[in-house]
Amino acid sequence: MRLRDHVRSALSWLGLLLLAICFVWLVQQPRPAPRRTTAPRKKPLVQAEKKLVIVLDPGHGGQDSGAMCGNVLEKDLTLDVARRAEPLLRAAGFTIVPTRVDDRYVSLTDRASLGNREGNSVFVSIHFNDSPREAASGVETYYSLRQCSRPGFLWWLPFLDRADSSPLAAESENLAEALQTALIAGTSAFNRGIKAEQFYVLANVQRPAVLIEAGFMTNKDDVAKLENPAYRAQIATAISDGLEQYRAALRRGEPRLAFAAPRPE
Repeated sequence: MRLRDHVRSALSWLGLLLLAICFVWLVQQPRPAPRRTTAPRKKPLVQAEKKLVIVLDPGHGGQDSGAMCGNVLEKDLTLDVARRAEPLLRAAGFTIVPTRVDDRYVSLTDRASLGNREGNSVFVSIHFNDSPREAASGVETYYSLRQCSRPGFLWWLPFLDRADSSPLAAESENLAEALQTALIAGTSAFNRGIKAEQFYVLANVQRPAVLIEAGFMTNKDDVAKLENPAYRAQIATAISDGLEQYRAALRRGEPRLAFAAPRPE
């Protein structure tokens, strides 16, 4: 029995010795570098397209009645068309910033300044024409060949006008083409085409900017149509259509838009 006890004791001590040796061996082994897990790369966020802001400028207002024919005042017509165009443009996904919402006077400087405060915007001024020729009729749209980088007072005067092929002037021309095309398609008015003029509200806005003359207050046939709310609604719809076409061309990256040439008077 004693021999067995000695053997068991020896085996127990041997086992403990082996465990100790294994422990020391494990402790002395170099630790493997921690396993690095590569975090999945985040996909770049696709920014939502910024809404195009339309600075909608009903011409005249307050003590400035604009052109008139009897009791029909240009300032009232421009405001009515702008009010009709605004919900259509909002429904089409545009953000609208009007220069006036009621019959008040807003200076040309304030109108241009408002246009310059809005980023990612275009400026659309609504007017109705007059002429010493009673036969003059139809729709025309203006843009500026030279739009200033620093708004000033004298810079926009016609005798300072010099041709400028800057990208901004080209965008204003594209905008004028889109709106003129839509206005002619939507109203069947006489097409007087697009024209370059150094109007203050065009030359001093640092965004694509146009001025629409949507009929003549000195032409009895034009005035008869303009007195009809349904015809003013057609003008408003055409403005919305033209701006949608302009936006679509921007998305496609088209440098210029197809444009129907004006008919000779």
